[in-house]
Amino acid sequence: MSSRHLDKKTYVLLASMVFFGSFGNVLLSKGMKQIGEILDPSPMALVSVFVKTFTNGFIWLGISSLLVFFVSYLLLLSWADFSYVQPASAIGYALVAVLGYFMLGESISLTRWAGVLTICAGVALVGRTEPRTTGD
Repeated sequence: MSSRHLDKKTYVLLASMVFFGSFGNVLLSKGMKQIGEILDPSPMALVSVFVKTFTNGFIWLGISSLLVFFVSYLLLLSWADFSYVQPASAIGYALVAVLGYFMLGESISLTRWAGVLTICAGVALVGRTEPRTTGD
C-alpha cells in the first residue's frame, strides 16, 4: 500500500474518529442535562432514571455517534501506530470545547481556551510525523 494512500485513509478515519467521538460525547451530555441531576439513589428512582435515559433521543444519537467513533478507531489502529493515533486524536478536545460552547451554551474561560490551543499545537507536531513507523 502506498504511503500516500495510507495517509489519505488515515486522515479520513482520524477526522471521522475526532468528529463522531466529540459529537457523541456532547450529545450524551445534552441528553443527561435534559434528564437532570440524579439526587435519589433509591432503586425505584434509579429505575426511573434508567428509563428516562434510554428513551432519550440525544442519548441514542450519542451512542450511535460513539459507535461510529469506535469502528473508526479500531480501523485506524489496524494500520497506524498507537503512538500516532492517540495524540493526533486529541484535537477532539478542541472540538468538544467548541461544541460545548455552541450546543450546550457552556461558558469557556480564557485559561481553558489557552489549554485547548496548547493541545492543538501538540496535535500539529504529531501530525507532521509518519502515521506508521513499522513495516509488515
